[in-house]
Amino acid sequence: MELYEYARPDLMSGKKILYVHGFASSGQSGTVRTMKTLLPSAEIIAPDLPVEPFPAMELLKEICSSEKPDLIIGTSMGGMYTEQLKGFDRILVNPAFSLADTLLKNNGLGRQEFHSPRKDGETSFLVTKGLIEEFRKCSEQCFEGLPSDMTEPGFEGRCEGEQERVIGMFGMHDNLVDCYGIYSSHYPNAIRFNGGHYLDDKVFLHSVLPVIQWIDDRQEKRSRRVVLVNMTDVLIDVKNGKLHGVAPEDYEPFNGAVKAFAKLSESYDCYILAPYAYNEPQAFQQAVKWAEQHLGVPAWNRVIAVSKKAMLLGDYLIDRYPERGYSDDFIGTVLHFGQDPFSNWDETLEFFSRLGGQ
Repeated sequence: MELYEYARPDLMSGKKILYVHGFASSGQSGTVRTMKTLLPSAEIIAPDLPVEPFPAMELLKEICSSEKPDLIIGTSMGGMYTEQLKGFDRILVNPAFSLADTLLKNNGLGRQEFHSPRKDGETSFLVTKGLIEEFRKCSEQCFEGLPSDMTEPGFEGRCEGEQERVIGMFGMHDNLVDCYGIYSSHYPNAIRFNGGHYLDDKVFLHSVLPVIQWIDDRQEKRSRRVVLVNMTDVLIDVKNGKLHGVAPEDYEPFNGAVKAFAKLSESYDCYILAPYAYNEPQAFQQAVKWAEQHLGVPAWNRVIAVSKKAMLLGDYLIDRYPERGYSDDFIGTVLHFGQDPFSNWDETLEFFSRLGGQ
């Protein structure tokens, strides 16, 4: 995969992104190089942080005050720091809110090597019990001023504006840090992605970049045309799955559907229609899990349970069976998937390519 081919010069154009690296890393990490390649029109600010947490937080606050970044992205330890930088749009990737315990659990005491070069030329540093206690004290300052637990009965879903400006991302295969629960008790936007603790080019491209697009759209008050995509035999190969007696949760994606949905999501506001049977409410939860597993971050919070499609607002509806669910009364444009000129996903994408986002 040649990463530069996926560059998005339109995304965060002219804006500043502050990247806060993880433990034993630096501002010269591979993630920074990936960001500069994929977001060539944005200014990436990526400082080498002091090893000690409180000087690191002081430096970050100074940068925020002087540079006023449009977005802050923090990974692991950097995610813990980033949570505390209130007043900015933020993405926390696998935030390590319990870094002290993680270090002790993984034999983090003693001499440690930096994973990437640093501007000061240092190649290693010493982790002492005193440093670990500093990390513990710094972590205790996370979530200040936020409700103690959004899951409490009296909370009733109320969220402050600050909470809506933070998005947490958690790798399904992260074997080092698991802070999904504590994050979710304070913030509403928690996304699981197909990846581990460390970011690579593929994960950043397919999981983090869509979130950056959502934030950029919101900042610019940019609205996109709405595309509704029915799951049945458009995204999920239901017919073939039933033919071979496969359980619904194990149905395969329809040919080309995963890449097509990701591609459409770059230019359109895409939502997934999960056919809803009143007597089988569990089917909707199965649809959500399927979308999370196969379509990833672009499908997050975009699955709609529907029995009557005509009740939905949208510009386009991609449907294999438009005769079902009152699609004839849909006020937008219905694309009959499986029929010429929308016989497959390649033809369908070609149609939208000619439209250019309209």
